[in-house]
Amino acid sequence: MTEKQPLPDGTIVVELARSGLELTVAPGQSILEAVREAGVPASSSCEQGTCGACATEVLAGTPEHFDAVLTPQEKREGKMMMICCSGALTERLVLDL
Repeated sequence: MTEKQPLPDGTIVVELARSGLELTVAPGQSILEAVREAGVPASSSCEQGTCGACATEVLAGTPEHFDAVLTPQEKREGKMMMICCSGALTERLVLDL
């Protein structure tokens, strides 16, 4: 199955598996910001991708990593992401939130 590329305007659709919500993350907005705006609690601290407090499991889709926490191997595996600073290489992500 070939995954779609991000939407042309940079918008990402994020499905939160545990809460059942589907969020639209606008260009310039972090996934963490969108999650909080939806009223879903999410841990964070630095909000710059250096502490790892917002690490979230990725259930589907391909994250685009901009953090300094995950190892190169972990980034290739795409099973975790820092939602404060990272985006998506696909138009949709499913997260364990």
